[in-house]
Amino acid sequence: MIYKTIIIEDEHRLREALSIMLEMVSGDTIQIVGYAESVPEAVKMVDRLKPDLVFMDIMLKDGTGFDVLQQISFNSFHLIFTTAFEQHAINAFKYSAVDYLLKPIDPQELKTAIDRIAILEERVLEKQQITELQTNLSKTPDRLVLPTQEAMYVVKLDQILRCETSGSYTTFFLTDGRKIMVSKPLKNYEDILLPPMFFRVHQSHLINVNSILSYSREGMVHMNDKSVVPISRGKKEQFFKLMKDEI
Repeated sequence: MIYKTIIIEDEHRLREALSIMLEMVSGDTIQIVGYAESVPEAVKMVDRLKPDLVFMDIMLKDGTGFDVLQQISFNSFHLIFTTAFEQHAINAFKYSAVDYLLKPIDPQELKTAIDRIAILEERVLEKQQITELQTNLSKTPDRLVLPTQEAMYVVKLDQILRCETSGSYTTFFLTDGRKIMVSKPLKNYEDILLPPMFFRVHQSHLINVNSILSYSREGMVHMNDKSVVPISRGKKEQFFKLMKDEI
Protein backbone atom coordinates (compact mmCIF):
# COMPACT_ATOMS: atom_id res chain seq x y z
CA MET A 1 0.00 0.00 0.00
CA ILE A 2 1.12 3.55 -0.75
CA TYR A 3 0.30 6.05 1.99
CA LYS A 4 -0.70 9.55 0.93
CA THR A 5 1.24 11.63 3.43
CA ILE A 6 1.08 15.21 4.70
CA ILE A 7 3.85 16.82 6.75
CA ILE A 8 2.73 19.60 9.12
CA GLU A 9 5.86 21.41 10.27
CA ASP A 10 6.65 25.13 10.41
CA GLU A 11 10.44 24.84 10.07
CA HIS A 12 11.53 24.48 6.45
CA ARG A 13 14.76 22.59 7.18
CA LEU A 14 12.92 20.04 9.32
CA ARG A 15 10.29 19.49 6.61
CA GLU A 16 13.07 18.87 4.10
CA ALA A 17 14.96 16.56 6.44
CA LEU A 18 11.86 14.47 7.16
CA SER A 19 11.05 14.28 3.44
CA ILE A 20 14.52 13.00 2.64
CA MET A 21 14.39 10.41 5.41
CA LEU A 22 10.98 9.19 4.29
CA GLU A 23 12.34 8.69 0.79
CA MET A 24 15.32 6.80 2.20
CA VAL A 25 13.49 4.42 4.55
CA SER A 26 10.08 4.01 2.87
CA GLY A 27 10.24 5.49 -0.59
CA ASP A 28 8.14 2.68 -2.02
CA THR A 29 5.25 3.14 0.43
CA ILE A 30 5.18 6.89 1.18
CA GLN A 31 3.85 9.52 -1.23
CA ILE A 32 4.11 13.04 0.15
CA VAL A 33 1.13 14.97 -1.19
CA GLY A 34 1.45 18.19 0.76
CA TYR A 35 3.20 20.34 3.34
CA ALA A 36 1.64 22.78 5.82
CA GLU A 37 3.21 25.18 8.28
CA SER A 38 0.21 26.91 9.89
CA VAL A 39 -3.03 25.80 11.51
CA PRO A 40 -5.43 27.09 8.80
CA GLU A 41 -3.24 25.68 6.03
CA ALA A 42 -3.04 22.30 7.75
CA VAL A 43 -6.81 22.12 8.31
CA LYS A 44 -7.58 22.91 4.67
CA MET A 45 -4.99 20.47 3.40
CA VAL A 46 -6.12 17.53 5.54
CA ASP A 47 -9.78 18.02 4.63
CA ARG A 48 -9.04 18.49 0.94
CA LEU A 49 -6.43 15.77 0.35
CA LYS A 50 -7.75 13.18 2.84
CA PRO A 51 -4.36 11.63 3.62
CA ASP A 52 -3.58 8.16 4.92
CA LEU A 53 -0.77 9.41 7.14
CA VAL A 54 0.02 12.74 8.83
CA PHE A 55 3.26 13.77 10.52
CA MET A 56 2.42 16.67 12.80
CA ASP A 57 4.58 19.00 14.86
CA ILE A 58 2.91 19.98 18.13
CA MET A 59 4.12 23.58 18.23
CA LEU A 60 3.31 25.57 15.09
CA LYS A 61 3.94 29.27 14.48
CA ASP A 62 0.29 30.23 14.98
CA GLY A 63 -0.98 27.51 17.31
CA THR A 64 -0.62 23.81 18.01
CA GLY A 65 -1.27 20.48 16.38
CA PHE A 66 -4.22 20.12 18.75
CA ASP A 67 -5.81 23.20 17.15
CA VAL A 68 -5.57 21.40 13.81
CA LEU A 69 -7.15 18.23 15.18
CA GLN A 70 -10.06 20.14 16.72
CA GLN A 71 -10.90 21.87 13.42
CA ILE A 72 -10.56 19.15 10.79
CA SER A 73 -13.58 17.32 9.40
CA PHE A 74 -11.66 14.36 7.96
CA ASN A 75 -10.05 12.24 10.66
CA SER A 76 -9.54 8.80 9.11
CA PHE A 77 -5.75 8.76 9.02
CA HIS A 78 -2.72 7.53 10.92
CA LEU A 79 -1.15 10.26 13.04
CA ILE A 80 2.47 10.53 14.17
CA PHE A 81 3.45 13.52 16.28
CA THR A 82 6.96 14.93 15.91
CA THR A 83 8.29 16.72 18.97
CA ALA A 84 11.35 18.05 20.73
CA PHE A 85 9.59 18.00 24.12
CA GLU A 86 11.25 16.85 27.34
CA GLN A 87 10.65 13.71 29.37
CA HIS A 88 7.40 14.80 31.01
CA ALA A 89 5.81 15.23 27.59
CA ILE A 90 7.24 11.96 26.34
CA ASN A 91 5.58 10.17 29.25
CA ALA A 92 2.33 11.92 28.35
CA PHE A 93 2.58 10.47 24.84
CA LYS A 94 3.12 6.98 26.25
CA TYR A 95 0.25 7.25 28.73
CA SER A 96 -2.03 8.42 25.92
CA ALA A 97 -1.01 5.68 23.45
CA VAL A 98 -0.23 8.29 20.80
CA ASP A 99 2.54 7.54 18.31
CA TYR A 100 5.38 10.05 18.27
CA LEU A 101 8.93 10.64 17.07
CA LEU A 102 11.52 12.68 18.93
CA LYS A 103 13.44 15.41 17.13
CA PRO A 104 15.99 15.09 15.72
CA ILE A 105 14.25 12.14 14.11
CA ASP A 106 16.20 8.91 13.90
CA PRO A 107 15.80 7.12 10.52
CA GLN A 108 15.46 3.69 12.10
CA GLU A 109 12.76 4.90 14.51
CA LEU A 110 10.99 6.50 11.55
CA LYS A 111 11.02 3.21 9.66
CA THR A 112 9.76 1.35 12.73
CA ALA A 113 6.85 3.79 13.09
CA ILE A 114 5.88 3.33 9.43
CA ASP A 115 6.21 -0.45 9.64
CA ARG A 116 3.91 -0.39 12.68
CA ILE A 117 1.23 1.38 10.63
CA ALA A 118 1.20 -1.51 8.16
CA ILE A 119 -0.18 -3.89 10.81
CA LEU A 120 -2.94 -1.54 11.97
CA GLU A 121 -6.30 -1.99 10.30
CA GLU A 122 -8.11 1.06 11.65
CA ARG A 123 -7.20 4.55 10.45
CA VAL A 124 -9.79 6.45 12.47
CA LEU A 125 -8.20 9.05 14.69
CA GLU A 126 -9.33 8.38 18.26
CA LYS A 127 -10.43 11.67 19.85
CA GLN A 128 -10.10 10.07 23.28
CA GLN A 129 -6.36 9.66 22.74
CA ILE A 130 -5.93 13.31 21.83
CA THR A 131 -8.08 14.46 24.77
CA GLU A 132 -6.03 12.36 27.17
CA LEU A 133 -2.78 13.63 25.65
CA GLN A 134 -3.83 17.24 26.13
CA THR A 135 -4.73 16.48 29.75
CA ASN A 136 -1.55 14.52 30.39
CA LEU A 137 0.65 17.30 28.99
CA SER A 138 -0.73 19.71 31.58
CA LYS A 139 -0.30 17.53 34.66
CA THR A 140 1.22 14.33 35.99
CA PRO A 141 -0.70 11.56 34.21
CA ASP A 142 -3.00 9.51 36.39
CA ARG A 143 -4.72 7.55 33.60
CA LEU A 144 -3.48 5.26 30.88
CA VAL A 145 -4.99 4.71 27.44
CA LEU A 146 -4.97 1.04 26.41
CA PRO A 147 -5.57 0.51 22.67
CA THR A 148 -7.14 -2.76 21.53
CA GLN A 149 -8.70 -3.83 18.25
CA GLU A 150 -12.15 -3.19 19.69
CA ALA A 151 -11.73 0.13 21.52
CA MET A 152 -9.57 2.59 23.40
CA TYR A 153 -9.84 1.99 27.15
CA VAL A 154 -9.02 4.80 29.57
CA VAL A 155 -7.89 3.27 32.86
CA LYS A 156 -6.95 4.99 36.11
CA LEU A 157 -3.55 3.88 37.34
CA ASP A 158 -4.93 2.71 40.67
CA GLN A 159 -7.33 0.42 38.76
CA ILE A 160 -4.39 -1.58 37.40
CA LEU A 161 -3.86 -4.56 39.68
CA ARG A 162 -1.17 -6.28 37.63
CA CYS A 163 0.16 -6.80 34.11
CA GLU A 164 1.23 -10.04 32.49
CA THR A 165 3.09 -10.28 29.20
CA SER A 166 3.28 -13.07 26.64
CA GLY A 167 5.47 -12.41 23.63
CA SER A 168 4.45 -9.09 22.09
CA TYR A 169 1.13 -8.92 24.02
CA THR A 170 0.37 -7.61 27.51
CA THR A 171 -2.76 -8.29 29.54
CA PHE A 172 -3.86 -5.71 32.11
CA PHE A 173 -5.79 -7.15 35.06
CA LEU A 174 -7.98 -4.48 36.65
CA THR A 175 -9.37 -4.20 40.15
CA ASP A 176 -12.95 -4.50 38.83
CA GLY A 177 -12.18 -7.90 37.30
CA ARG A 178 -11.72 -6.77 33.70
CA LYS A 179 -8.87 -8.03 31.53
CA ILE A 180 -7.59 -5.85 28.68
CA MET A 181 -5.08 -7.24 26.20
CA VAL A 182 -2.94 -4.88 24.12
CA SER A 183 -0.58 -5.75 21.29
CA LYS A 184 2.49 -4.28 22.97
CA PRO A 185 5.12 -5.96 25.16
CA LEU A 186 5.40 -5.14 28.84
CA LYS A 187 8.64 -3.21 28.31
CA ASN A 188 6.57 -0.49 26.60
CA TYR A 189 4.89 0.21 29.94
CA GLU A 190 7.66 -0.56 32.41
CA ASP A 191 9.22 2.92 32.22
CA ILE A 192 5.94 4.71 33.00
CA LEU A 193 4.43 2.29 35.54
CA LEU A 194 7.16 2.91 38.08
CA PRO A 195 7.88 2.30 41.78
CA PRO A 196 6.75 2.90 44.41
CA MET A 197 3.27 2.19 43.04
CA PHE A 198 4.31 -0.44 40.47
CA PHE A 199 7.11 -2.97 40.41
CA ARG A 200 8.22 -5.49 37.79
CA VAL A 201 8.72 -8.61 39.88
CA HIS A 202 9.41 -10.93 36.97
CA GLN A 203 10.17 -10.87 33.26
CA SER A 204 6.50 -11.64 32.63
CA HIS A 205 4.85 -9.77 35.52
CA LEU A 206 4.44 -6.21 36.76
CA ILE A 207 2.30 -5.59 39.83
CA ASN A 208 0.59 -2.78 41.70
CA VAL A 209 2.24 -2.84 45.11
CA ASN A 210 -0.94 -1.47 46.71
CA SER A 211 -2.83 -4.59 45.56
CA ILE A 212 -0.56 -7.08 47.32
CA LEU A 213 -2.36 -9.34 49.80
CA SER A 214 0.77 -11.11 51.06
CA TYR A 215 4.20 -12.28 49.94
CA SER A 216 6.64 -14.95 51.00
CA ARG A 217 10.39 -15.11 51.36
CA GLU A 218 10.30 -18.01 48.91
CA GLY A 219 9.39 -15.53 46.21
CA MET A 220 5.64 -15.65 45.66
CA VAL A 221 3.27 -12.66 45.76
CA HIS A 222 -0.43 -13.17 46.50
CA MET A 223 -2.58 -10.46 44.92
CA ASN A 224 -6.04 -9.14 45.83
CA ASP A 225 -7.59 -10.99 42.87
CA LYS A 226 -6.34 -14.29 44.38
CA SER A 227 -3.67 -14.65 41.70
CA VAL A 228 -0.16 -15.73 42.65
CA VAL A 229 2.77 -14.03 40.94
CA PRO A 230 6.39 -15.26 41.12
CA ILE A 231 9.29 -12.99 42.02
CA SER A 232 12.35 -13.70 39.92
CA ARG A 233 15.62 -14.44 41.73
CA GLY A 234 17.20 -11.24 40.43
CA LYS A 235 14.31 -9.07 41.66
CA LYS A 236 13.94 -10.44 45.20
CA GLU A 237 16.35 -8.14 47.01
CA GLN A 238 14.99 -5.02 45.31
CA PHE A 239 11.40 -6.09 45.93
CA PHE A 240 11.90 -6.82 49.62
CA LYS A 241 13.69 -3.49 50.06
CA LEU A 242 10.80 -1.68 48.38
CA MET A 243 8.27 -3.43 50.62
CA LYS A 244 10.33 -2.63 53.73
CA ASP A 245 10.48 1.05 52.73
CA GLU A 246 6.71 1.07 52.18
CA ILE A 247 5.91 -0.29 55.63
